[in-house]
Amino acid sequence: MKYVDEYRGQDFVHSLTKKIHSISDRTLRIMEVCGTHTMSIFKHGLRRMLPEQIKLISGPGCPVCVTPAGVIDAFVELANRPEVIIATFGDMIRVPGTGHSLMQTRAAGAEIHIVYSPMDALELAAQQPDKLVVFLSVGFETTTPTIAATILEAATRQMDNFCIFPANKIMPPPLKALMQDPNLQVDALLCPGHVSIISGSESYRFLVEDYGISCVVAGFEPTDILLSILALVRQVQEERPDVENCYGRVVTAEGNIKARKIVETVFTPVDSEWRGLGSIKDSGLTLQDKYSRFDITRRLDIDIQPSCEPKGCRCGDILKGISQPQECPLFGKGCTPTVPIGPCMVSSEGTCAAWYRYGTLI
Repeated sequence: MKYVDEYRGQDFVHSLTKKIHSISDRTLRIMEVCGTHTMSIFKHGLRRMLPEQIKLISGPGCPVCVTPAGVIDAFVELANRPEVIIATFGDMIRVPGTGHSLMQTRAAGAEIHIVYSPMDALELAAQQPDKLVVFLSVGFETTTPTIAATILEAATRQMDNFCIFPANKIMPPPLKALMQDPNLQVDALLCPGHVSIISGSESYRFLVEDYGISCVVAGFEPTDILLSILALVRQVQEERPDVENCYGRVVTAEGNIKARKIVETVFTPVDSEWRGLGSIKDSGLTLQDKYSRFDITRRLDIDIQPSCEPKGCRCGDILKGISQPQECPLFGKGCTPTVPIGPCMVSSEGTCAAWYRYGTLI
């Protein structure tokens, strides 16, 4: 495949792994923050290519996975209201709350649509003027600009029957929280590629300056990831923590300034609950007062209860990087992709789903 095959070439992959083996002389714990990195690492069997002293740890890089159960319960409660149509991305529909998932709720008669963009939800509202269409706004920096643009379009078109349920999150605050966790021992970070397109590689500079953590922004093909791991090995060996951009074909130091300005016009930071990590200051986004009429949590009385993990589920510890999926007593037994109990088994970017699907390649 043009422009892809060159990043998967066996000769290049072998030369990179050989180089990593030749210079690795100490234990190095690397956390990959992005769920797409997690899936790619498992899919291509990269763990077994690396020397045993390099330990890869999966972090909270899946927006579906870090959405608390209490918020999912609120989604379900909202979907059961007869005047409401729910629009959501596909991954969210199967995530169980403390009672039911959106899929089970839809099977029971609620009107829930899977959409591919927030603009699809806006068009659904235009087609259903007698209904209140609510888009479940879940995602990191990558998806937030399109949601902000949809809010601006809704305001221009005066679409009063369109709202979002704001549950967006931003990545730097949880990274800071993780670095302050004494139970997590991490030497370096494989920083997210998609998020960095918007936020820019320099958004991780505080991790170097405040915590001495080596950071590399990585792409998603095997050679992208191996090149980034090689860069991290060199940084740690030379004791020169820095932010390196190994995904320069799409990521810049400053990121997408125009996209960030759109987000800042529509959203404002707010404290937010993360599954496994708790409440983190200024890690979420809510609508500016000017656009509050498009926030369903301000238009309707919606009760968000404190999160409660399913009995035995260790998704919270897995998202913090202090447990591996196979350490969960439910993994592969009561919890499978067909019948998931925790969100990490549901999402296409979930650590448990990756481990379950590609575990033989570890």
